[in-house]
Amino acid sequence: MSSVVENAAAYVAAQQDTAAQLPGYGLAELDAGRAAALEQLSRQGLPSQQDEDWKYTSTRSITRAAFKPASAGATCPSDFITQSVIEGLNPYRMVFVDGFLSAALSDLEALPTHVRLRSLAQVLSEDATSVLPKLGQMLGDPPHGFAAMNSAFVADGAVVEIEAHQHLERPIELLFVSGCGDEGLVSMPRTLVLMGEGSQATIIERHCSLKEVRSLNNSLVEIDLGKGAVLDYCSLQSQSDRSFHVGGLFAGLAESATLRATTVSTSGALVRNDARINLNGENSTVHLDGCYLVFGRSHVDNHTHISHNRADCVSRETYKGVLGDRGRAVFHGRIVVKQDAQKTDSEQSNQNLLLSEEAEIDTKPQLEIYADDVKCAHGATVGQLDDLALFYLVSRGVKRETARRMLTQAFAADVLDRVESVPLRQYLQSLAFDRLSNA
Repeated sequence: MSSVVENAAAYVAAQQDTAAQLPGYGLAELDAGRAAALEQLSRQGLPSQQDEDWKYTSTRSITRAAFKPASAGATCPSDFITQSVIEGLNPYRMVFVDGFLSAALSDLEALPTHVRLRSLAQVLSEDATSVLPKLGQMLGDPPHGFAAMNSAFVADGAVVEIEAHQHLERPIELLFVSGCGDEGLVSMPRTLVLMGEGSQATIIERHCSLKEVRSLNNSLVEIDLGKGAVLDYCSLQSQSDRSFHVGGLFAGLAESATLRATTVSTSGALVRNDARINLNGENSTVHLDGCYLVFGRSHVDNHTHISHNRADCVSRETYKGVLGDRGRAVFHGRIVVKQDAQKTDSEQSNQNLLLSEEAEIDTKPQLEIYADDVKCAHGATVGQLDDLALFYLVSRGVKRETARRMLTQAFAADVLDRVESVPLRQYLQSLAFDRLSNA
Protein backbone atom coordinates (compact mmCIF):
# COMPACT_ATOMS: atom_id res chain seq x y z
CA MET A 1 0.00 0.00 0.00
CA SER A 2 1.24 3.51 -0.82
CA SER A 3 2.08 6.02 1.90
CA VAL A 4 -0.99 6.93 3.93
CA VAL A 5 -2.36 10.46 4.16
CA GLU A 6 -2.03 11.52 7.78
CA ASN A 7 -5.70 12.26 8.53
CA ALA A 8 -6.66 8.74 7.41
CA ALA A 9 -3.82 6.80 9.05
CA ALA A 10 -5.73 5.78 12.18
CA TYR A 11 -8.68 4.49 10.15
CA VAL A 12 -6.46 2.56 7.74
CA ALA A 13 -4.69 0.91 10.68
CA ALA A 14 -8.01 0.11 12.39
CA GLN A 15 -9.39 -1.52 9.24
CA GLN A 16 -6.28 -3.62 8.77
CA ASP A 17 -6.47 -4.77 12.39
CA THR A 18 -10.14 -5.77 12.20
CA ALA A 19 -10.60 -6.83 8.55
CA ALA A 20 -10.72 -10.54 9.40
CA GLN A 21 -13.60 -9.88 11.81
CA LEU A 22 -15.82 -8.12 9.27
CA PRO A 23 -18.83 -10.11 8.03
CA GLY A 24 -18.20 -11.94 4.78
CA TYR A 25 -14.43 -11.87 5.20
CA GLY A 26 -12.86 -14.40 2.86
CA LEU A 27 -15.23 -13.78 -0.04
CA ALA A 28 -12.95 -12.71 -2.86
CA GLU A 29 -15.27 -10.08 -4.38
CA LEU A 30 -16.07 -8.48 -1.03
CA ASP A 31 -12.45 -8.53 0.16
CA ALA A 32 -11.32 -6.94 -3.10
CA GLY A 33 -13.90 -4.17 -2.78
CA ARG A 34 -12.88 -3.38 0.77
CA ALA A 35 -9.20 -3.42 -0.19
CA ALA A 36 -9.77 -1.03 -3.11
CA ALA A 37 -11.69 1.37 -0.88
CA LEU A 38 -8.97 1.19 1.76
CA GLU A 39 -6.34 1.95 -0.87
CA GLN A 40 -8.29 5.03 -1.97
CA LEU A 41 -8.70 6.18 1.62
CA SER A 42 -5.00 5.77 2.34
CA ARG A 43 -4.03 7.56 -0.88
CA GLN A 44 -6.51 10.45 -0.82
CA GLY A 45 -7.23 10.77 2.87
CA LEU A 46 -10.31 12.47 4.21
CA PRO A 47 -11.41 15.59 2.32
CA SER A 48 -10.23 19.08 3.21
CA GLN A 49 -10.94 22.58 1.94
CA GLN A 50 -8.27 22.04 -0.69
CA ASP A 51 -10.77 19.74 -2.42
CA GLU A 52 -13.09 21.73 -4.69
CA ASP A 53 -16.25 19.98 -3.47
CA TRP A 54 -15.31 20.76 0.14
CA LYS A 55 -14.06 24.29 -0.44
CA TYR A 56 -16.55 25.90 1.96
CA THR A 57 -16.70 23.10 4.54
CA SER A 58 -13.86 22.53 6.97
CA THR A 59 -13.49 18.97 8.24
CA ARG A 60 -10.85 19.87 10.83
CA SER A 61 -13.32 19.36 13.68
CA ILE A 62 -13.57 15.74 12.49
CA THR A 63 -9.99 15.05 11.41
CA ARG A 64 -8.07 16.68 14.28
CA ALA A 65 -8.82 13.66 16.49
CA ALA A 66 -9.56 10.26 14.99
CA PHE A 67 -12.81 8.54 15.90
CA LYS A 68 -12.77 4.89 16.92
CA PRO A 69 -14.93 2.57 14.78
CA ALA A 70 -17.97 1.44 16.76
CA SER A 71 -18.56 -2.24 17.35
CA ALA A 72 -21.70 -4.29 17.87
CA GLY A 73 -23.05 -4.64 21.37
CA ALA A 74 -23.94 -1.09 22.42
CA THR A 75 -27.38 -0.76 23.96
CA CYS A 76 -30.20 1.75 23.70
CA PRO A 77 -33.09 1.96 26.20
CA SER A 78 -36.37 0.74 24.74
CA ASP A 79 -38.18 3.78 26.12
CA PHE A 80 -36.00 6.01 23.91
CA ILE A 81 -37.33 4.14 20.87
CA THR A 82 -40.87 4.40 22.21
CA GLN A 83 -40.48 8.15 22.64
CA SER A 84 -39.14 8.40 19.07
CA VAL A 85 -42.25 6.88 17.49
CA ILE A 86 -43.91 8.99 14.79
CA GLU A 87 -47.61 9.08 15.66
CA GLY A 88 -49.81 7.38 13.09
CA LEU A 89 -46.93 6.12 10.93
CA ASN A 90 -47.14 2.40 11.86
CA PRO A 91 -43.98 1.38 9.99
CA TYR A 92 -41.94 -1.75 9.66
CA ARG A 93 -38.99 -0.64 11.75
CA MET A 94 -35.31 -1.58 11.82
CA VAL A 95 -33.31 0.01 14.65
CA PHE A 96 -29.55 0.35 14.47
CA VAL A 97 -27.50 1.18 17.56
CA ASP A 98 -24.20 2.86 16.70
CA GLY A 99 -24.53 1.38 13.21
CA PHE A 100 -25.47 -2.22 14.13
CA LEU A 101 -28.91 -3.80 14.02
CA SER A 102 -30.77 -4.31 17.28
CA ALA A 103 -33.26 -7.08 16.58
CA ALA A 104 -34.82 -6.58 20.01
CA LEU A 105 -35.71 -2.95 19.27
CA SER A 106 -36.87 -3.59 15.70
CA ASP A 107 -40.41 -4.41 14.61
CA LEU A 108 -40.83 -6.50 11.45
CA GLU A 109 -44.07 -8.29 12.29
CA ALA A 110 -46.49 -9.06 9.45
CA LEU A 111 -43.94 -8.25 6.77
CA PRO A 112 -45.34 -9.26 3.36
CA THR A 113 -43.92 -12.41 1.76
CA HIS A 114 -42.42 -10.60 -1.22
CA VAL A 115 -40.61 -7.97 0.85
CA ARG A 116 -37.39 -8.70 2.70
CA LEU A 117 -35.76 -6.52 5.36
CA ARG A 118 -32.45 -7.93 6.54
CA SER A 119 -29.35 -6.67 8.24
CA LEU A 120 -26.37 -6.30 5.94
CA ALA A 121 -24.22 -8.20 8.42
CA GLN A 122 -26.57 -11.18 8.20
CA VAL A 123 -26.64 -11.05 4.41
CA LEU A 124 -22.86 -10.81 4.07
CA SER A 125 -22.40 -13.73 6.46
CA GLU A 126 -25.12 -16.04 5.11
CA ASP A 127 -26.21 -14.96 1.62
CA ALA A 128 -23.60 -12.58 0.24
CA THR A 129 -23.85 -13.71 -3.38
CA SER A 130 -27.43 -12.40 -3.54
CA VAL A 131 -26.37 -8.77 -3.02
CA LEU A 132 -22.67 -8.50 -3.88
CA PRO A 133 -23.35 -7.66 -7.55
CA LYS A 134 -25.41 -4.66 -6.37
CA LEU A 135 -23.31 -3.54 -3.40
CA GLY A 136 -21.30 -0.56 -4.58
CA GLN A 137 -22.91 -0.47 -8.04
CA MET A 138 -24.84 2.77 -7.48
CA LEU A 139 -21.91 4.30 -5.60
CA GLY A 140 -19.29 3.58 -8.25
CA ASP A 141 -15.93 5.07 -7.35
CA PRO A 142 -16.33 6.68 -3.90
CA PRO A 143 -16.42 10.47 -4.45
CA HIS A 144 -14.43 11.27 -1.30
CA GLY A 145 -12.59 9.72 1.63
CA PHE A 146 -15.64 9.35 3.87
CA ALA A 147 -17.42 7.22 1.26
CA ALA A 148 -14.25 5.19 0.77
CA MET A 149 -14.01 4.67 4.53
CA ASN A 150 -17.61 3.43 4.67
CA SER A 151 -16.85 0.95 1.88
CA ALA A 152 -13.62 -0.24 3.52
CA PHE A 153 -15.39 -0.96 6.82
CA VAL A 154 -18.73 -2.11 5.36
CA ALA A 155 -20.24 -4.37 8.00
CA ASP A 156 -23.89 -3.65 8.83
CA GLY A 157 -26.90 -1.64 7.79
CA ALA A 158 -30.19 -2.42 6.08
CA VAL A 159 -30.88 -4.48 2.98
CA VAL A 160 -34.35 -3.71 1.62
CA GLU A 161 -35.60 -5.93 -1.20
CA ILE A 162 -39.04 -5.43 -2.74
CA GLU A 163 -40.05 -7.78 -5.52
CA ALA A 164 -41.67 -6.72 -8.78
CA HIS A 165 -45.19 -5.24 -8.68
CA GLN A 166 -45.36 -5.22 -4.88
CA HIS A 167 -47.03 -2.13 -3.41
CA LEU A 168 -46.01 -1.80 0.23
CA GLU A 169 -48.86 -0.17 2.15
CA ARG A 170 -46.94 0.48 5.37
CA PRO A 171 -43.74 2.54 5.30
CA ILE A 172 -40.31 1.22 6.24
CA GLU A 173 -38.45 3.12 8.94
CA LEU A 174 -34.68 2.78 9.36
CA LEU A 175 -33.82 4.36 12.71
CA PHE A 176 -30.12 4.95 13.36
CA VAL A 177 -29.31 5.88 16.96
CA SER A 178 -25.78 7.16 17.61
CA GLY A 179 -24.09 8.27 20.81
CA CYS A 180 -25.01 5.03 22.57
CA GLY A 181 -21.50 3.89 23.43
CA ASP A 182 -18.35 5.67 24.48
CA GLU A 183 -17.25 9.17 23.51
CA GLY A 184 -15.57 9.52 20.12
CA LEU A 185 -17.07 6.62 18.15
CA VAL A 186 -17.77 6.53 14.41
CA SER A 187 -20.62 4.42 13.05
CA MET A 188 -20.64 3.48 9.37
CA PRO A 189 -24.00 2.00 8.36
CA ARG A 190 -24.60 0.96 4.77
CA THR A 191 -28.10 0.67 3.32
CA LEU A 192 -29.00 -1.10 0.09
CA VAL A 193 -32.49 -0.67 -1.42
CA LEU A 194 -33.45 -2.92 -4.34
CA MET A 195 -36.90 -2.39 -5.87
CA GLY A 196 -38.25 -4.55 -8.66
CA GLU A 197 -40.26 -3.51 -11.69
CA GLY A 198 -43.48 -1.68 -10.86
CA SER A 199 -42.99 -1.82 -7.09
CA GLN A 200 -43.91 1.02 -4.72
CA ALA A 201 -42.72 1.90 -1.23
CA THR A 202 -42.02 4.63 1.32
CA ILE A 203 -38.76 4.54 3.28
CA ILE A 204 -37.77 6.86 6.13
CA GLU A 205 -34.12 7.06 7.19
CA ARG A 206 -33.79 8.75 10.59
CA HIS A 207 -30.60 9.68 12.41
CA CYS A 208 -30.76 10.75 16.06
CA SER A 209 -28.57 10.76 19.17
CA LEU A 210 -29.10 9.05 22.50
CA LYS A 211 -26.54 11.11 24.41
CA GLU A 212 -24.69 14.40 24.03
CA VAL A 213 -21.37 12.76 23.21
CA ARG A 214 -18.90 13.54 20.45
CA SER A 215 -19.68 11.09 17.65
CA LEU A 216 -19.43 10.71 13.89
CA ASN A 217 -22.04 9.05 11.71
CA ASN A 218 -20.71 8.12 8.27
CA SER A 219 -23.75 6.75 6.46
CA LEU A 220 -24.18 5.61 2.87
CA VAL A 221 -27.36 4.60 1.02
CA GLU A 222 -27.61 2.94 -2.40
CA ILE A 223 -30.95 2.73 -4.21
CA ASP A 224 -31.65 0.70 -7.36
CA LEU A 225 -35.11 1.35 -8.83
CA GLY A 226 -36.38 -1.06 -11.46
CA LYS A 227 -38.58 -0.17 -14.42
CA GLY A 228 -41.63 1.80 -13.29
CA ALA A 229 -40.76 1.54 -9.58
CA VAL A 230 -41.86 4.40 -7.31
CA LEU A 231 -40.06 5.27 -4.08
CA ASP A 232 -40.75 8.03 -1.57
CA TYR A 233 -37.59 8.45 0.48
CA CYS A 234 -37.04 10.78 3.41
CA SER A 235 -33.76 11.27 5.25
CA LEU A 236 -33.92 13.12 8.57
CA GLN A 237 -30.94 14.25 10.65
CA SER A 238 -31.80 15.47 14.15
CA GLN A 239 -28.67 14.58 16.08
CA SER A 240 -26.99 16.25 19.03
CA ASP A 241 -25.01 19.46 18.73
CA ARG A 242 -21.83 17.48 19.43
CA SER A 243 -22.38 15.03 16.60
CA PHE A 244 -21.03 15.01 13.06
CA HIS A 245 -22.94 13.50 10.16
CA VAL A 246 -21.70 12.63 6.67
CA GLY A 247 -24.42 11.06 4.56
CA GLY A 248 -24.52 9.87 0.98
CA LEU A 249 -27.51 8.94 -1.20
CA PHE A 250 -26.64 7.23 -4.49
CA ALA A 251 -29.52 6.18 -6.73
CA GLY A 252 -30.02 4.74 -10.19
CA LEU A 253 -33.41 4.89 -11.94
CA ALA A 254 -34.50 2.57 -14.73
CA GLU A 255 -37.10 3.40 -17.39
CA SER A 256 -40.20 5.21 -16.04
CA ALA A 257 -39.03 4.92 -12.42
CA THR A 258 -39.79 7.73 -9.96
CA LEU A 259 -37.82 8.81 -6.90
CA ARG A 260 -39.17 11.45 -4.54
CA ALA A 261 -36.40 12.16 -2.03
CA THR A 262 -36.51 14.68 0.80
CA THR A 263 -33.61 15.54 3.11
CA VAL A 264 -34.29 17.41 6.36
CA SER A 265 -31.46 18.62 8.62
CA THR A 266 -32.37 20.26 11.93
CA SER A 267 -29.29 19.92 14.14
CA GLY A 268 -25.72 18.70 14.47
CA ALA A 269 -22.30 20.33 14.73
CA LEU A 270 -21.49 19.55 11.10
CA VAL A 271 -23.75 17.89 8.55
CA ARG A 272 -22.72 16.98 5.02
CA ASN A 273 -25.26 15.42 2.65
CA ASP A 274 -24.34 14.14 -0.80
CA ALA A 275 -27.06 13.07 -3.24
CA ARG A 276 -26.09 11.63 -6.61
CA ILE A 277 -28.94 10.55 -8.84
CA ASN A 278 -28.55 8.84 -12.22
CA LEU A 279 -31.55 8.89 -14.55
CA ASN A 280 -30.54 5.82 -16.54
CA GLY A 281 -33.84 4.97 -18.22
CA GLU A 282 -36.09 7.00 -20.48
CA ASN A 283 -39.05 8.77 -18.82
CA SER A 284 -37.58 8.45 -15.34
CA THR A 285 -38.30 11.21 -12.82
CA VAL A 286 -36.65 12.52 -9.68
CA HIS A 287 -37.95 15.08 -7.19
CA LEU A 288 -35.09 16.10 -4.91
CA ASP A 289 -36.08 18.36 -2.02
CA GLY A 290 -34.23 19.61 1.03
CA CYS A 291 -34.89 21.69 4.13
CA TYR A 292 -32.06 22.75 6.43
CA LEU A 293 -32.41 24.72 9.66
CA VAL A 294 -29.05 26.03 10.83
CA PHE A 295 -28.61 27.82 14.15
CA GLY A 296 -25.97 28.29 16.83
CA ARG A 297 -22.63 27.45 15.24
CA SER A 298 -23.92 24.53 13.18
CA HIS A 299 -22.71 23.94 9.64
CA VAL A 300 -24.82 22.13 7.00
CA ASP A 301 -23.50 21.33 3.52
CA ASN A 302 -25.75 19.89 0.79
CA HIS A 303 -24.12 18.71 -2.43
CA THR A 304 -26.38 17.27 -5.13
CA HIS A 305 -25.67 15.84 -8.56
CA ILE A 306 -28.41 14.79 -10.98
CA SER A 307 -27.29 13.17 -14.21
CA HIS A 308 -29.75 13.00 -17.11
CA ASN A 309 -28.38 10.04 -19.09
CA ARG A 310 -31.38 9.21 -21.30
CA ALA A 311 -34.10 11.08 -23.18
CA ASP A 312 -37.44 12.33 -21.83
CA CYS A 313 -36.44 12.46 -18.17
CA VAL A 314 -37.64 14.98 -15.58
CA SER A 315 -35.89 16.40 -12.53
CA ARG A 316 -37.23 18.87 -9.99
CA GLU A 317 -34.96 20.10 -7.22
CA THR A 318 -35.88 22.52 -4.43
CA TYR A 319 -33.68 23.18 -1.40
CA LYS A 320 -34.60 25.79 1.20
CA GLY A 321 -32.59 26.89 4.21
CA VAL A 322 -33.25 29.00 7.29
CA LEU A 323 -30.12 30.28 9.03
CA GLY A 324 -29.74 32.20 12.27
CA ASP A 325 -27.14 33.04 14.91
CA ARG A 326 -23.73 32.11 13.45
CA GLY A 327 -25.08 29.23 11.39
CA ARG A 328 -23.33 28.39 8.15
CA ALA A 329 -24.68 26.49 5.15
CA VAL A 330 -23.46 25.40 1.74
CA PHE A 331 -25.48 24.36 -1.28
CA HIS A 332 -23.94 23.09 -4.49
CA GLY A 333 -26.43 21.62 -6.91
CA ARG A 334 -25.19 20.26 -10.21
CA ILE A 335 -27.39 19.02 -13.03
CA VAL A 336 -25.72 17.36 -16.02
CA VAL A 337 -27.62 16.71 -19.25
CA LYS A 338 -25.78 14.16 -21.39
CA GLN A 339 -25.71 14.25 -25.18
CA ASP A 340 -28.29 11.45 -25.49
CA ALA A 341 -30.66 13.07 -23.00
CA GLN A 342 -32.84 14.99 -25.47
CA LYS A 343 -36.23 16.30 -24.26
CA THR A 344 -34.85 16.75 -20.75
CA ASP A 345 -37.06 18.81 -18.44
CA SER A 346 -35.15 20.08 -15.41
CA GLU A 347 -35.66 22.76 -12.77
CA GLN A 348 -33.45 23.59 -9.81
CA SER A 349 -33.97 26.14 -7.04
CA ASN A 350 -32.12 27.05 -3.86
CA GLN A 351 -33.67 29.65 -1.54
CA ASN A 352 -32.21 30.85 1.74
CA LEU A 353 -33.54 32.98 4.57
CA LEU A 354 -31.00 34.70 6.83
CA LEU A 355 -32.29 35.69 10.27
CA SER A 356 -29.07 37.24 11.58
CA GLU A 357 -26.21 39.31 10.24
CA GLU A 358 -23.68 36.63 11.20
CA ALA A 359 -25.42 33.75 9.41
CA GLU A 360 -23.81 32.80 6.09
CA ILE A 361 -24.69 30.77 3.00
CA ASP A 362 -22.55 29.80 0.01
CA THR A 363 -24.75 28.69 -2.87
CA LYS A 364 -23.85 27.44 -6.32
CA PRO A 365 -26.57 26.08 -8.62
CA GLN A 366 -24.99 24.64 -11.75
CA LEU A 367 -26.16 23.34 -15.13
CA GLU A 368 -24.06 21.43 -17.67
CA ILE A 369 -25.95 20.80 -20.90
CA TYR A 370 -24.62 18.68 -23.77
CA ALA A 371 -27.94 18.18 -25.59
CA ASP A 372 -29.74 20.76 -27.73
CA ASP A 373 -33.43 19.95 -27.21
CA VAL A 374 -33.94 20.56 -23.51
CA LYS A 375 -35.90 22.72 -21.07
CA CYS A 376 -33.77 23.66 -18.07
CA ALA A 377 -33.83 26.38 -15.43
CA HIS A 378 -31.97 27.05 -12.22
CA GLY A 379 -31.52 29.81 -9.68
CA ALA A 380 -30.69 30.78 -6.12
CA THR A 381 -31.84 33.48 -3.72
CA VAL A 382 -30.51 34.75 -0.41
CA GLY A 383 -32.60 37.21 1.57
CA GLN A 384 -34.25 38.25 4.79
CA LEU A 385 -37.86 38.29 5.93
CA ASP A 386 -40.21 40.30 3.76
CA ASP A 387 -40.59 43.66 5.51
CA LEU A 388 -43.93 44.33 3.81
CA ALA A 389 -45.39 40.99 4.92
CA LEU A 390 -44.04 41.56 8.42
CA PHE A 391 -45.56 45.03 8.54
CA TYR A 392 -48.89 43.67 7.30
CA LEU A 393 -49.11 41.10 10.11
CA VAL A 394 -47.97 43.53 12.82
CA SER A 395 -50.46 46.14 11.63
CA ARG A 396 -53.22 43.60 12.21
CA GLY A 397 -52.32 43.01 15.80
CA VAL A 398 -49.87 40.13 15.50
CA LYS A 399 -46.88 40.51 17.80
CA ARG A 400 -43.67 41.13 15.91
CA GLU A 401 -41.90 37.97 17.13
CA THR A 402 -44.98 35.89 16.38
CA ALA A 403 -45.16 37.41 12.90
CA ARG A 404 -41.48 36.62 12.28
CA ARG A 405 -42.04 33.03 13.37
CA MET A 406 -45.12 32.65 11.16
CA LEU A 407 -43.27 33.90 8.07
CA THR A 408 -40.24 31.74 8.80
CA GLN A 409 -42.37 28.63 9.28
CA ALA A 410 -44.25 29.31 6.04
CA PHE A 411 -40.93 29.58 4.20
CA ALA A 412 -39.76 26.17 5.43
CA ALA A 413 -43.17 24.53 5.05
CA ASP A 414 -43.01 24.88 1.27
CA VAL A 415 -40.66 21.88 1.13
CA LEU A 416 -42.16 19.87 3.98
CA ASP A 417 -45.69 20.13 2.57
CA ARG A 418 -44.59 18.01 -0.40
CA VAL A 419 -43.97 14.89 1.69
CA GLU A 420 -46.55 12.30 0.62
CA SER A 421 -47.06 10.50 3.94
CA VAL A 422 -49.42 12.53 6.13
CA PRO A 423 -48.07 11.30 9.51
CA LEU A 424 -44.49 11.88 8.37
CA ARG A 425 -45.33 15.31 6.96
CA GLN A 426 -46.99 16.36 10.21
CA TYR A 427 -44.04 15.07 12.23
CA LEU A 428 -41.52 16.96 10.09
CA GLN A 429 -43.58 20.14 10.30
CA SER A 430 -43.80 19.86 14.08
CA LEU A 431 -40.07 19.16 14.39
CA ALA A 432 -39.15 22.07 12.14
CA PHE A 433 -41.55 24.52 13.74
CA ASP A 434 -40.31 23.62 17.23
CA ARG A 435 -36.74 24.17 16.06
CA LEU A 436 -37.62 27.55 14.58
CA SER A 437 -39.61 28.59 17.65
CA ASN A 438 -36.75 27.77 20.01
CA ALA A 439 -33.95 29.17 17.87
